[in-house]
Amino acid sequence: MNLKLHTGPVLDIFSANTETDLALPFVENGISAGFPSPALDFVDLSIDLNKYLIKHPSATFYGRVKGDSLKNAGIHHGDLLIIDRSVEPTNGKIAVCYLDGEFTAKRIKTAQDMLWLVPENEQYQPIKVTKENDFVIWGVVTHVIKNV
Repeated sequence: MNLKLHTGPVLDIFSANTETDLALPFVENGISAGFPSPALDFVDLSIDLNKYLIKHPSATFYGRVKGDSLKNAGIHHGDLLIIDRSVEPTNGKIAVCYLDGEFTAKRIKTAQDMLWLVPENEQYQPIKVTKENDFVIWGVVTHVIKNV
């Protein structure tokens, strides 16, 4: 069972439950997005999504996106983020950050010893993080799950 840890205007955060296997059929040779090949047989393989998507179970959480500040990165309202707190938050990564009492997901940019949280939507302005902010990089987004 996933435990809801936080509800906010930008992100809902849940713990990751990896105690069960999540093995699903897997087509190893890829799936054609053009003309299907009748010569390819359906291979009897499986993939466990918990093992594939979650490398560090005790440091991994899910977050449901609210809003559109990352739409140009392909992350939309309602998408599910997989957040790994053990991954190093380096320049250019999309991270979930705790900023002045709220969680937000933005791209991390560093320049001239300054840290910026940069949206991927021209309707939003970058946020300069200063020592006056209550700020923590909470985790790095490793995967996005979306409905199509």
